Amino acid sequence: MLYSIQEIKEGVKKGDFLFLSKTISHIENQEEGAAAYTSELPMDKVPVLGFTGPPGAGKSTLIASLVGALVNEQKKVAVLSVDPSSVIHEGALLGDRIRMREWYLHPSVFIRSLATRGHLGGLIQNIDQVVLLLQSAGFDYIILETVGVGQSEVQVAKIAYPTVLVLVPEAGDEIQMMKSGLFEVANIYVVNKCDRPEAQKFANHLKQTLADRSSAAKKTYIVQTTANTKEGILELLDVIKQFG
Repeated sequence: MLYSIQEIKEGVKKGDFLFLSKTISHIENQEEGAAAYTSELPMDKVPVLGFTGPPGAGKSTLIASLVGALVNEQKKVAVLSVDPSSVIHEGALLGDRIRMREWYLHPSVFIRSLATRGHLGGLIQNIDQVVLLLQSAGFDYIILETVGVGQSEVQVAKIAYPTVLVLVPEAGDEIQMMKSGLFEVANIYVVNKCDRPEAQKFANHLKQTLADRSSAAKKTYIVQTTANTKEGILELLDVIKQFG
């Protein structure tokens, strides 16, 4: 069943996300009427932040810390975390709900796992419809977390602005791999886990790489964070706000 956007907004306002969750399932499963429903939704100008990066970079921990900073500012946040599909039931593996468990029941935070179901690009086939629903539902920020990273995973940059690429100090080889793909479309480059050795050296190398490939028409920023201690999170939020 597809619920009215007014019912969903009222639920979001109360922190009751049941109507929203059921409607997303309807859209995700491409059930009858879903496309017509989303085509009639009013789209509010709600920022959509895209987070991507190699597995193990700490994307979910970084997002959880960023959500905390936004909640402290009395913001309502929706997080769509795209997980690999289970080979048994084709559903999402729900890894985000483990890493973001402190926000799972918070009335200002909606977290939803979506399964790729084999779709390339780091997101899901009808992610644009789900994002449109969330933009109409009364949230202040929408955060997309992609399943991983690779040259084909640039779809996030078509939906989100800014796109945040999360890297770790050991990612030197990955920089070379991504130069002709996602590395070109990111707006904010986060060097996470900066409490590790060689972190500053890696950040300097990244700055030089970006300087060599910079374009006057594109704003790019580098932010150093240690997500598990929340170091650099407020700086990251300040940079994100510059894209609003």
